[in-house]
Amino acid sequence: MLTPEVLTIFILNSIFGFFSLIAFVLSVKIYLDWDLSSTSPRQYKLEKQSYLAATIIKYIFIIKVPLFLFFIFTLDKISNVLIGAMCGAGVVDATEYGTYLFILKIINLYLFAYWLMLHSVDVKDEKQPYTKVKFGFFIVVFFLFFSELILEGIMFSSIDIDKMVSCCGNIYSSSADSYISEIFSVDTSTLLVLFYGNFMFLVAAYFFKNRYLFAILNLVFIIISIIALIVFFGTYIYEIPTHHCPFCYLQEDYYYVGYLIYTFLFIGTFYGLVVGFMQKRENYNISLLFNTLFVMLLSLYPIVFYIRNGVWL
Repeated sequence: MLTPEVLTIFILNSIFGFFSLIAFVLSVKIYLDWDLSSTSPRQYKLEKQSYLAATIIKYIFIIKVPLFLFFIFTLDKISNVLIGAMCGAGVVDATEYGTYLFILKIINLYLFAYWLMLHSVDVKDEKQPYTKVKFGFFIVVFFLFFSELILEGIMFSSIDIDKMVSCCGNIYSSSADSYISEIFSVDTSTLLVLFYGNFMFLVAAYFFKNRYLFAILNLVFIIISIIALIVFFGTYIYEIPTHHCPFCYLQEDYYYVGYLIYTFLFIGTFYGLVVGFMQKRENYNISLLFNTLFVMLLSLYPIVFYIRNGVWL
């Protein structure tokens, strides 16, 4: 597993771990002793340290986003050396840690993005009202982030290249002996009603500006969208009714459309979730725009397939 891609991830994770530890120590000090009304030397020192800690956290996130895409690329790349694997799905399934790591990475992306949003609002206000909040929030995020780094190292170290692994066709099928197979028991018509119904409720919540309902609907939309993508829309991307893998359309054969799909979903739902904490019109607008692009892009595949072939899969 010591390929250049995996070594790159290990090196970057070591650097991230070192600097995030510095940011964590500074965050604890700032959270405990921050007092903007004070003119003491200690407060002046904390203000300088807050700038350093914020800069570290900001750049970790800036690098973390492309590194997440690089992580997916690495999974696809090393699938070539695993017996039975055809894409990143086989690598994720190669150890018991892969699925948990993937979920943790996604959660941390949302948390870091929220921290960055909070920081952006804080530095624009001379009173810096969110300083203690954002560094207190990072203290929690740090443990999840450090867990991700450790889990990633364990996952790559646990992969046995001589062991047969399952391909995506076996993992994402109704006959698979796992919790994933349970989602295929959902009736397609019911799933599409939930998918488009959820989106229509999102649009309604947007016009009524019900912030909490809008945020909750975005959270539900993440789950329903991923299930709908695997069960229904993915088959039209592949144009094969039995292919449900959520990884393969990240490959060149499908013009890397998966990156666009997941980017739309992430941006749309992230800004939608943020509305629950920061009710700003621009957050509503960005969320609705990217969620709409996501729905339109997915809907385009079955429509084009029907126009070309005259039948549904």
